[in-house]
Amino acid sequence: MKKMRHIISNFYRETDLGYLMLNPFYKTYELGLKLVSDKFIIKNSFKKHMGYTIDLDNPLTLNEKINWLKLYERKELHTKVADKYKVRDYIERTIGGEYLIPLLYNTKDPKDIRKKNLPDVEFIIKTNHNSSGGIIVRDKSKVKWKKIRKKLKRLMKENHYYSTREWQYKNIEPRIVVEKLLTYSDGSIPEDFKLHCFNGKLAFVMVDIGRHNEKRYRNIYDKEWNLLPCNWGRPNGNDIEKPSNLKEMIELAEKIAKDFIYVRVDFYSVYGKTYFGELTFHHASGLQKFFQKEWDYKFGKLLNISGINGK
Repeated sequence: MKKMRHIISNFYRETDLGYLMLNPFYKTYELGLKLVSDKFIIKNSFKKHMGYTIDLDNPLTLNEKINWLKLYERKELHTKVADKYKVRDYIERTIGGEYLIPLLYNTKDPKDIRKKNLPDVEFIIKTNHNSSGGIIVRDKSKVKWKKIRKKLKRLMKENHYYSTREWQYKNIEPRIVVEKLLTYSDGSIPEDFKLHCFNGKLAFVMVDIGRHNEKRYRNIYDKEWNLLPCNWGRPNGNDIEKPSNLKEMIELAEKIAKDFIYVRVDFYSVYGKTYFGELTFHHASGLQKFFQKEWDYKFGKLLNISGINGK
């Protein structure tokens, strides 16, 4: 089912036929979503994906608490730092601009994304207001720019909030950002270290392996870099060597996390240098199963949400 949704999404966003066929249905679907309450969408989505009814009065699992936070932890700061463009200012003030990936270009108009406006380096193009990933460009002379502009134009019209009820995305002003592509000397893309922080402290580190490959894996480590016997959403890959800058990444993540109840702070490590990726407040929208359900409860027990008054 997930693979089918991905195929349909690409058909809609990247082909003229798909857009013409599916856009009327998408608009009707979005209109319907706007008429439904946040709580209804969250409860319905949770039951559909997780297979049981969420207990919003007494959430126990990590996924339940992430969805509870979608309803009750809403601050203007969340909107600013979920914005992949505006978060740069927050990161510069919080931990320092030296951790930012070089920004090559930004615009609100997809028409500006063309060969002459972009440098002769490898880069990634993405929108600032959703979780659609990015478009990797290795050689700008070999890119179908018209096709990319069409995809970006469609992405710019989407609002991630209505389908997920992740409130921080609702009022982000859409923008396109182009960043330098981080690579090793062989051209491979570095692993993404996702530091999940609970109440200002690191709970665990998630490493996504082969993010841009057909087969993707995921390992979860504790702060001492012990591989934990659990899987969240994906199977384990080969054990990853402890990064030399792990201590620095933890310190930086916790410095950022002090402002939030739960946040996932993403970093890249390239030859020991740390780069900030993004901030996420609801990993997988709180709709991703653990292969071993007991770990959903174990991590859920560690996350204290008592500082927020539920409604």
